[in-house]
Amino acid sequence: MAGKVTNGLAGLRQAAGHTQQSFVVAFMDEAARLGIDASLSVRQLRRWERETPPPLPHPSQQVVLEAMLGVPLAEMGFDVPGHRMTVAAPISDAGGVKRRTFVADTGALAAGAFLPTRPGPRIGTADLGQLRTRLDGLYQTDHTEGSVPAMVEARRIEGEITSVLGAASYTSRIGRELQTMLAELHGHRAWYGYDGGLIGEGRAACIEALAAAQLVDNPLLQVSVLETLVLLAIKAGRGWEAASAVEYAYRLATSAGAGHTVHLVIALRDANVATHAGDLSGARRALSRAVTYQGRADTETEVPNWAQFAGPFEVDYATADMYVRAAQPKRAVPFLRAAVRGIGGDLARNSVSYRVKLAGVLLDAGEVDDACGEMSAVLDGYGGIASPRLLGKIREFQRAARRVDSTAARECGERIRETVRGGTA
Repeated sequence: MAGKVTNGLAGLRQAAGHTQQSFVVAFMDEAARLGIDASLSVRQLRRWERETPPPLPHPSQQVVLEAMLGVPLAEMGFDVPGHRMTVAAPISDAGGVKRRTFVADTGALAAGAFLPTRPGPRIGTADLGQLRTRLDGLYQTDHTEGSVPAMVEARRIEGEITSVLGAASYTSRIGRELQTMLAELHGHRAWYGYDGGLIGEGRAACIEALAAAQLVDNPLLQVSVLETLVLLAIKAGRGWEAASAVEYAYRLATSAGAGHTVHLVIALRDANVATHAGDLSGARRALSRAVTYQGRADTETEVPNWAQFAGPFEVDYATADMYVRAAQPKRAVPFLRAAVRGIGGDLARNSVSYRVKLAGVLLDAGEVDDACGEMSAVLDGYGGIASPRLLGKIREFQRAARRVDSTAARECGERIRETVRGGTA
């Protein structure tokens, strides 16, 4: 008989911030993510929440509910028969017991197996979604405000995830997602180490990120870390390590069936290694591969967040870098101009960094007035982006300008002093 009694399911739904309508939508999304054929209507959800006892969900619905809310079905107020109970015991202790003792009949082990009960909070997919939003937001913070504020937020998120992994209760699938996020955070810290000139700390974060990505068996995440390790290894004077990282990244990307954009990123890092080593023939070969991958990238529908920075402008920038290494700044200029024109406005830090590079190369090419004009445009849009690497590039230009006997160069140097005075490094 229907009544007005609110059982555990309603409380858990409300605690996750869902209305009945939004919960049904989230349920369908989670079922699709899990690859489970399960559906739910608002009418059925109302019956679950209002009837006493509520009708028992189907096994496939059970898997989705447990994954969403992070608690066994019995704790949601349902009368669950013994063969449908989710047992909070290590999987290795199953012995001769059938797998369905631990999970719903769909056999989705990762979605239904709970870690041993802990006194901390239950973690479900709603909590994961909030963490994922904040984690993805680090890219925007880094690109628009700089790595310094991004590092502060990354440490905050990392502390929360580490605390949850150690004290909360969650399904093994959610635990895997949390560990994946932790691996991504280590990768972010590696990049911030590079941007901040903390090369040793960046390399240590890379090692942590690679280990964490291996534990969750995520090859593309490993590739994202390796592309940062290449840059750090070059800065550390470990060219052999950078070259090995490129080779390993190629192998992982191939075995994982990675898309063209991921291969583009690896080819660009390959070009970085060759350019740094003075192997200009190798750099040209890597850039030729990059152009090929770039030409095919438009056919992709999904690109990992960490690879979305790559585009034609990155190929132009890498080509210019090759010419700079070959002591041919005049040949580098048109490629740098194309890179500055091509980079999107949402990549503010990189856009400013490109213009600083262009200003420096123009100065090397003897185009002093143009160089100072570019630097003035940089200072107009600088906005105090908290990036030690960017600040270092600006000050490097300032030092170079001091060696030029020119009114424009002196005025530009003075403006740099006024603009970046007190900038954090």
